[in-house]
Amino acid sequence: MAKHQFQTEVGQLLHLMTHSLYSNKEIFIRELVSNASDAIDKLNYLILTDDKIKSQFENWKGEINIKLDKEDNSITIADNGIGMNEEDLISSIGTIAKSGTKSFVEAMTGDAKKDSNLIGQFGVGFYSVFMVASSVDVISKKAGEEQAYKWSSDGSGEYDLNPVIKDEVGTVIYIKLKEDASEYHDVHRVKHIIETYSNHIAYPIYLNYSEEVTEELSEEDKKAGKEPEKKIEKKREKANEATALWIQPKSKLEKEDYYEFYKSISHDSEDPLLYVHTKAEGVTEYTTLFYIPKKAPMDMYRVDYQPGVKLYVKRVFITDDDKELLPSYLRFVRGIIDSEDLPLNVSREILQENKILANIRQGSVKKILGEIKKLSKDDEKYTQFIAEYNRPLKEGVYQDFTNKELLLELVRYKSTNEVGVATSLAQYKERASSDQKAIYYIIGEDEQVLRNSPLLEAYKKNNIEVLILDDKEIDEVVTPSIGAYQDWEFKDITACEAPKTEQSEEEKKEVEEKFKSIVEKIQNTLGEAVKEVRITNRLSESPSCVVKDANDPMAQMASMMRAMGQEVPESAPILEINPDHEIVKKLNGCSDDSMIETISWLLLDQAKMAEGMDIKDPIAFTKRLNAVMQKAF
Repeated sequence: MAKHQFQTEVGQLLHLMTHSLYSNKEIFIRELVSNASDAIDKLNYLILTDDKIKSQFENWKGEINIKLDKEDNSITIADNGIGMNEEDLISSIGTIAKSGTKSFVEAMTGDAKKDSNLIGQFGVGFYSVFMVASSVDVISKKAGEEQAYKWSSDGSGEYDLNPVIKDEVGTVIYIKLKEDASEYHDVHRVKHIIETYSNHIAYPIYLNYSEEVTEELSEEDKKAGKEPEKKIEKKREKANEATALWIQPKSKLEKEDYYEFYKSISHDSEDPLLYVHTKAEGVTEYTTLFYIPKKAPMDMYRVDYQPGVKLYVKRVFITDDDKELLPSYLRFVRGIIDSEDLPLNVSREILQENKILANIRQGSVKKILGEIKKLSKDDEKYTQFIAEYNRPLKEGVYQDFTNKELLLELVRYKSTNEVGVATSLAQYKERASSDQKAIYYIIGEDEQVLRNSPLLEAYKKNNIEVLILDDKEIDEVVTPSIGAYQDWEFKDITACEAPKTEQSEEEKKEVEEKFKSIVEKIQNTLGEAVKEVRITNRLSESPSCVVKDANDPMAQMASMMRAMGQEVPESAPILEINPDHEIVKKLNGCSDDSMIETISWLLLDQAKMAEGMDIKDPIAFTKRLNAVMQKAF
């Protein structure tokens, strides 16, 4: 016997499964049936496109068979799909592979209902079998190969993997049920589960079981007192409709049909947030069925994310691993694209350049964004949507020039208008005064730091709303690239002039002249730590602030360099001081050079801290602060 250890995280997951952490145990049938359907899809495609495989499967028809054995207390789920070889079994079951198991384990809460719903988000569906199984055997033979393999485990941390003899291609999963899971060899129970979750799997699902049948006696036999004999009959019945749901007329489908089909293709336990079913006719004929999950897929921000859309041609599965079917900012969408015009043997390289697929993609994007726009009229649901998908929409603003304006209508922002309420750009414009012609924003990593920024003082004083962009990693790249929304330019308040005040040019020059000497002293003290020191009228409560030089090309390139993972050379900020603040007034009349030096550094460091920036020498900052505090007594 060839023994193997599960990867650590898989072992942890199986421990949770075998100890019945989840309340919704029946979903293991949905998961295994869905996997079987995918395997048949893949073999179906090979038969149609690979001449070598085609010759071996002339009369092949895909089907799933479920055998229920009450005497043996077992359930067996078999398919005649593509099958797995030794490498496939190890990578698909013995290790994390693409399942995200590690993140799954970390996300556990201990709440049975919540954790059950996590299964779909992480793609760890096969492992759900250990909620009901005392042991599992997976016997599989891959199409085009001679050798079959048997994978066996009781979920305790090890599995056996050995070569075996199997005549037919496909996979058989033999599940020995736990004592408290005997309900899953009951034909009525299993049939109900299949009707609930897998009714629209495109291949027939047959239930195979034995049933005790009592002989029917004739009237003569009854009169003769003959006892009816009881015998065991083997039965086989189809348990699902086995029709591709997406090709059925919408008028025949209920919301529940769409929801259960979604669960079968996404492995999610929750209903989707919305779905859109479209049949396009004309130059290009195709059918699409798209879903938006309530919760974002857990691999959404991973480079190796798994696409959620399957491509079919005339109901024949082509691929579920093509990231070109939809733009990357819609990678959270799940569903089906079924084309009538693409050739069955279309290759991945052809797909990327195919004009038909480009038209389908363009039409699909417009339809999805249109449905999201309709959803935005429902405040409760749209708040749910934005909490999960606002960031990908921002990516779309940067990536998708064709739909940029529509995406800008869909994105939501935090702002100084109201804490806890996201705003659209249209709402921002409606609230603005008649003489305002720009959209102001501030970018950082911490919402609270941004809301308390001294730079906001002048805007609050002038009743000008400012967008609070606290997702720095993406906002710093996307927002400057927007340019304008409906002729309103986006302006970064850390790099633009402060709102106009009632101060005249003469008064401004008079103030600058009055503080000219102290400005020069601060500039000389700070040296290269600042690009410039200047008097400002943007502050009302704070003594100082730091701003960026709008004309500095390095400052403009910084966000792009960070997005590309490059090191960004530090750019010295501009220090602005408030002539109306008591500290600056007293500093202007100070003759103690040592104190001027101390306060100059404190003005810079505390201004940087207020913007969430790092200070170079925190020890020196502490010493200066202590020195000033000592003089206060």
